[in-house]
This record gives sequence, structure tokens and C-alpha cells, in this order.
Amino acid sequence: MLGALLSWFGLGGSACCCADIKSGKDDLAGFVEYVVKQLVDNPNDVDVKVVEDKDGEVIQVRCCKEDIGKVVGKKGKIIMAIRSLVSGAAGRLHRRISVDVLDE
Repeated sequence: MLGALLSWFGLGGSACCCADIKSGKDDLAGFVEYVVKQLVDNPNDVDVKVVEDKDGEVIQVRCCKEDIGKVVGKKGKIIMAIRSLVSGAAGRLHRRISVDVLDE
């Protein structure tokens, strides 16, 4: 199912989950960027960056203050769903990748 979802977003071509995420964090950062840009009112102000952390890699998302609520969602449900998808795909790569929304 994850492979089909990534394929739908243009991040893979085959039906196998493993083949869809072969390049790893760059595809996952692109996936996060695409999803966040679809959620916000100001997609041109969305900035997604991957940084190294002591625990692995972190996909940092920056957007307008007005759009942070749209990314986080009620009771954090949207960001939890994004984190769950990224975590599951990263697990297949034997990596630890997390997603943070920066409040700046």
C-alpha cells in the first residue's frame, strides 16, 4: 500500500514498496514537501530540508505561521499521519528518519 501511495505521488514506478523508495531520504523529503504544499495556503513559502541528527535524519518543514495549523491538524492528526508514513518507509531502508515542523 505504501508503494502505491508513493507511486501515486510520482515517487516510484513499480507496485513493490521496496522498489519505490530505493533512493531513500530524498524521495521521502520530496513526498513530505508535496503533501505539505497541498495542505497549505502558501505553497511557495514551504521549505523542506533534511539534516543529520544524533538519532538519524530529520526532515525539517518550514512554512508560514498561518499554515502551521494546517500541517499539524486537529490534535496533531495530520503530522502524525505524515510521520507514520515516513517512519514506515524509512524502516524498510533500515534508517531512522523523523519529521519536524519548525515554528519560526
